[in-house]
Amino acid sequence: MNLEQAVKVTKESFDNMNSLYGKVVFDEWVILSFSGEKETILAYSGPRREHFKQNFVNDVKTLRVELRRNKYHVGDFEFAREAAGTHCDAFIMTGDDLFLICNSTNLSMSTITKDPNWVMAQVPFAELTDKFRQDPLTT
Repeated sequence: MNLEQAVKVTKESFDNMNSLYGKVVFDEWVILSFSGEKETILAYSGPRREHFKQNFVNDVKTLRVELRRNKYHVGDFEFAREAAGTHCDAFIMTGDDLFLICNSTNLSMSTITKDPNWVMAQVPFAELTDKFRQDPLTT
């Protein structure tokens, strides 16, 4: 899929997650290219657009450890259970060196997953991972 399609399916999936959860799960997301040591922001949605870029290196450090430690395939995902505030909570590998970074600027994944509605909200998240697995993002 192309970037426009990736943005569309991400928005639709997150809207479905929010509906099933009863409130916003991830109020911020970004599609990034991690090529070598350089990150490139391809798409962003969230409440802190003006501050995101300058805070990005610090906010993503918890997930960067996971990205560097493990070999991921398209459709794979990971959560940073204890990330809080603006630190990124999850990612999905969307294509070669391409990732969707998901974040709640208000809650940690640990808090989000304690809500019983999280069980149903996981369904659109899992479906989104399958969409990228079946049709990876290319730039």
